[in-house]
Amino acid sequence: MPAKVKNIPKTDSTISLTVNGNYHEFNVHSDWTLQHVLHDKLGLIGTKEFCGEGACGACTVIIEGRPILSCMTLAIECDGKEVETIEGIAESNHPLIESYIKYHCMQCGFCTPGFVVTAKALLDRNPNPTEDEVKEALAGNLCRCGTYPQHIKAVLEAAKKLPGYKEVKHAKR
Repeated sequence: MPAKVKNIPKTDSTISLTVNGNYHEFNVHSDWTLQHVLHDKLGLIGTKEFCGEGACGACTVIIEGRPILSCMTLAIECDGKEVETIEGIAESNHPLIESYIKYHCMQCGFCTPGFVVTAKALLDRNPNPTEDEVKEALAGNLCRCGTYPQHIKAVLEAAKKLPGYKEVKHAKR
């Protein structure tokens, strides 16, 4: 017979977050996810919750330079952190936005924020990714419409518009 699990009471904590450059303080329950705080408390609806299990990537945000799944991250774990969302990326006029439009990377558009955020995290740490590096970085993001080849083209084109990009010449075989 399995052991009984006691109901653990939800406790409140005050946390601070800097989201897209803006400082916020929140009183949060211990079981709230970062996605819940971004969506329900800040009204940032670009960060999507699709699977709720960390399998699709639609809820991806950048914390301290790393892409993370906000549906799997407790808000209390983010106290004092800097968070970047799709809204912040769009407001900064990042080249990814235009290249995603140019290459028609979305049909329904639900997955697009997660892909763009993941791609930005890649380009922030590697302004000259190869096609294989882009594929690897985006591997955790799912698109139910199947626009995967377009995402790769868009990321590679956006990279060319960023400071630090250096065209790599590949030897002919």
